[in-house]
Amino acid sequence: MDDISTGVLLSTLFVLIILSAYFSGSETAMMSLNRYRLRHLANSGHKGAKRAIKMLERPDRLIGLILIGNNLVNILASAIATIIGIRLFGDVGVAISTGVLTLVVLVFAEVTPKTVAALHPERIAFPSSLILRVLLVVLSPFVKVVNFITSTFLRLLGIRSVKADDALSQEELRTVVNEAGALIPQRHQEMLLSIMDLEKVTVDDIMIPRSDLYAININDDFKSINKQVIQSPHTRVLLYRDTIDDAVGFVHLRDALRLQSKGQFSKSSLLRAVKELYFIPEATPLNVQLSNFQHNKERIGLVVDEYGDIQGLVTLEDILEEIVGDFTTSMVTTPSEDITLQQDGSYLIEASINIRELNKEMSWQFPIDGPKTINGLVLEYLEEIPEPNTSMRLYGYPLEVIDVADNMIKTVRVMPQHYLPPTKAK
Repeated sequence: MDDISTGVLLSTLFVLIILSAYFSGSETAMMSLNRYRLRHLANSGHKGAKRAIKMLERPDRLIGLILIGNNLVNILASAIATIIGIRLFGDVGVAISTGVLTLVVLVFAEVTPKTVAALHPERIAFPSSLILRVLLVVLSPFVKVVNFITSTFLRLLGIRSVKADDALSQEELRTVVNEAGALIPQRHQEMLLSIMDLEKVTVDDIMIPRSDLYAININDDFKSINKQVIQSPHTRVLLYRDTIDDAVGFVHLRDALRLQSKGQFSKSSLLRAVKELYFIPEATPLNVQLSNFQHNKERIGLVVDEYGDIQGLVTLEDILEEIVGDFTTSMVTTPSEDITLQQDGSYLIEASINIRELNKEMSWQFPIDGPKTINGLVLEYLEEIPEPNTSMRLYGYPLEVIDVADNMIKTVRVMPQHYLPPTKAK
């Protein structure tokens, strides 16, 4: 290079620094691309996105190509800088050129382009992918050799696949939804999170328990049956013979009222109008049951245990309400009729209330992986049926048993203002 002028060497060095900045910025831009937005743009026909997503399918080839180019450029720049330094400053020029080149490369070929690329990855990556695709063809032999050596070493480390895995776990998807901010309305975020929670919730958690079922004993006096049909708060009523476990079927009030209007209302006509029972095994996840309702074209079913005994009732609306909220109330969360605020800040609560619903309405933290009701939770804790006015601190909440009847706790008082986070299981 003795015959090449210093000016030409400086110009060449300047070009090499620009190339180094290009490779550095391209690497950061390609790796900073949002894979899901990239896939969306590719599906929309964006050519740059299609090139980028194709190259990112094999990140080992992409990184190998960029590093080959970057290292070749930096090594050549170092050699030229050394020659220039010796020409200008003699023997001490090696140290000077090394220091100056290091600073220049660090600022202008590394930090600056990588920062810009990280902030605007699409602007850099899409046009850059066109050049990288050409270089990948030109430098293909070198890239293959480097990848072969790299993949061999990775196999020794126990890494077999070099393909990118962009799949999101459920918790990662939950984080994406939570951090969507204004991109997804708050109400829609809640619905999406509720959908993801369906597999964690079972029919036992949302069913109307056996003790609360509105059902008609077909063996009752006919006048009593007629009165119960008229006063039914539900459009579908369960009919049974003497005991809930001997269920006959569901009758739609529309059918019953039509029979009444025609003067054909009787026990026999009512039995002919019943729909076949649909049974649901307990502990069935809600996402599974939602699919089963759809597949079987059913809207209501009886939850049964392993012995076939009826435990409760679940409807399609119950599952949908887990996603979109209560159909019968406004979207604003307000305490249900089972929760009554007292003047001292405590709450009188019907002990049959579902714990999940209680936690949701009051933002409390009673455990939901055991008993389904406050009554069951207290009985599990005390291991006996308590007397009225029995007090305890249950999972951090001061709680007093107010009313006990029929071997069940009917009402409790909870004082959340004195809540203390539990230090132990109970």
